[in-house]
Amino acid sequence: MKKFYVTTAIYYVNAKPHIGHCSESISADALARYHRLKGEDVFFLTGTDEHGQKVAKAAFEAGKTPKEFVDSVVKPSLELWKLLAISYDDFIRTTDERHAEVVTFLLNDLHKKGELYESEYKGWYCSSCEAFWPKNQLEGNTCPECKRQLEEISETNWFFKLSKYQDWLVKYINEHPDFIKPGSRRNEILSFLSQPLQDLCISRPKSRLEWGITLPFSKDHVAYVWFDALVNYISGIGYLKDKQKFNKFWPADVHIVGKDIIRFHAVYWPIMLRAAGIELPNTVFAHGFWLIGKDAEKMSKSKGNVVDPFELINKYGPDPLRYFLLREVTYGLDGVYSEAALVSRLNTDLANDIGNLLNRTLTMIEKYYGGIIPAPAGTSLRSEDTMDDELKALAGGLAEKIDAAMAELDFAGALASIWELINRANKYIEVQAPWTLDKQGKKDRLSDVIYNLAEILRTVTIAVSPFIPASAEKMWEQIGMTEPLSGTRFPDIGKWGLVKPGTQIKKGAPLFPRIDTKAK
Repeated sequence: MKKFYVTTAIYYVNAKPHIGHCSESISADALARYHRLKGEDVFFLTGTDEHGQKVAKAAFEAGKTPKEFVDSVVKPSLELWKLLAISYDDFIRTTDERHAEVVTFLLNDLHKKGELYESEYKGWYCSSCEAFWPKNQLEGNTCPECKRQLEEISETNWFFKLSKYQDWLVKYINEHPDFIKPGSRRNEILSFLSQPLQDLCISRPKSRLEWGITLPFSKDHVAYVWFDALVNYISGIGYLKDKQKFNKFWPADVHIVGKDIIRFHAVYWPIMLRAAGIELPNTVFAHGFWLIGKDAEKMSKSKGNVVDPFELINKYGPDPLRYFLLREVTYGLDGVYSEAALVSRLNTDLANDIGNLLNRTLTMIEKYYGGIIPAPAGTSLRSEDTMDDELKALAGGLAEKIDAAMAELDFAGALASIWELINRANKYIEVQAPWTLDKQGKKDRLSDVIYNLAEILRTVTIAVSPFIPASAEKMWEQIGMTEPLSGTRFPDIGKWGLVKPGTQIKKGAPLFPRIDTKAK
């Protein structure tokens, strides 16, 4: 069985998650569900990054110990992922003992290999990003990432010989075009590597920060939060503890991360792995930001413009939020969030398109056949068969289109292909006019049209299940399918005739009720 290993970045716990975090987790979940649908052995890892200066500061401000603080913040994250049906296989926390053991092992290993050395650091430090910046990468004394003021520090620390791997990494990226995606991020990293690479400071003195993993060879230092955090991708699949699992799933097929942390994942992480003698991940995919407001600003706690996902789920449900975040923007680019845009997607794509197709078809099955899906009669009227054939061909080619889009993490493109079929089916209803066929007594033709629509609903339900899983389960139940949706496989999408005539439907309330925008 083919394996597929996907990860999100582990989320920093200095504050509660917002829709930017939701977007990353939902996209990884959709990818994991899609590969499970293809019959692959999937491992989906997510988690939380719980060490570092920002966490220690947030804990102090909250009047809690760091451990008390991270426990309190992790809880709502787990609740949110449950609400959004995030189907992770493991949730790693950097405060887990299994993780600390791997970090300690790697630090010891690199130290023994001569990859680490102690030296005095003098330079610029961003406390917000918890990152050191060499002077040749600065314009003034503001952080290139968050634009906050940098502080100049001088202290003794441990360094990783990053610079010695610069030529190797440039060569590797050039020889592996799929290693960094999208292409714009690949170009960004190659541009970064065109300048001399500085060795990486991988420690913090305990005199400044105690909340972290102690270096095994220096009791006065803790590990730099990014060295600690990146290791989760191997500690979470059993490195040291479960050799069989690790050998099965590593290397990761894709790390999904935000564009603001691409440097850590596409420069530091591959060099760390190379030095440790561990194979590199296949792809690091950096998505864009969700922006907000008329000035399209990045969401940030300090600006007070973050959107609470719990409120949106309470108002509209989890699947409309999932659908919006996957469909609204091409993955990898920035997107502008507004509640009005979310409501528009709900009313147009979900209520008018897929919801309408489901409700109308089930209503006609009830009206004309007492809730029983009819057997097709096999009519041969040329003008009518032409549209039937077009509909069947579109359904038959859907899997190939979804495959092509998902290979590029183009969730919006995959959903657009599904909606092309949905919209064609709605047009099919208008053109074939089952109500007229019934009045004219064309029973054979009516049974063909209704059966074709039932088949389209089966096809669409399987196709949307990675993206809006809870809604897909309800659709599957309403169209009367008895085998579990989880037991279907991706090739079933393109097959015609799998709906059994005589199936009893279970029509319920409209799946996506329209939102009255005039009442707002």
